[in-house]
Amino acid sequence: MFHAQCDLAALVYEDHQDPDAVLRDFADDLKAQGLRAVGMVQAGQCADSSLSALLLPSGEKLLLAQDFDPAARGCRLDLARLQNAAMRIAEALEAGADLLIVNRFGKRERDGKGLAFLIERALDADIAVVIAVSALSFPDWIRFAGGMSVKLACDRKALEAWWRKVSLRGAAMAPEHARAQQTPKQAPEVG
Repeated sequence: MFHAQCDLAALVYEDHQDPDAVLRDFADDLKAQGLRAVGMVQAGQCADSSLSALLLPSGEKLLLAQDFDPAARGCRLDLARLQNAAMRIAEALEAGADLLIVNRFGKRERDGKGLAFLIERALDADIAVVIAVSALSFPDWIRFAGGMSVKLACDRKALEAWWRKVSLRGAAMAPEHARAQQTPKQAPEVG
């Protein structure tokens, strides 16, 4: 079901784990290596007004929570703010990226909304994608990804091992891809 060299990876976490710290530190290290990670990493909790995200690569903190409503229950995600963040990430992808980091696979992504379109856009552009997926949502993730995903433990070692394989394969394919782009196209014969 899973392909070890797939460009799409789910960082699967349990409630007691912190996928945000793993993804944030990994993005910082990629930046230090001169690589460009685009996307966002969650900060704060979904069920309160602290819900926010760090936009990558800038590090800008974006508020994603709804304005405080004491009657609100459950996740306080403001969909307009999420959509605004998604459009900013899409623009950053257009400028080029080595990796797309998506902070969470949630019910909006499960339904093809939220940040789901960014995953497709990145993969279509041959940009690797890693997304945090709760263990409880993993069956939904498998359906969403059509089984074409790597399941990673929520730790830095697993993430780095996947990235090494993906980036090495990408580097090996780059010269072939560059040659294909440099081959002059022949004009059609006019008869």
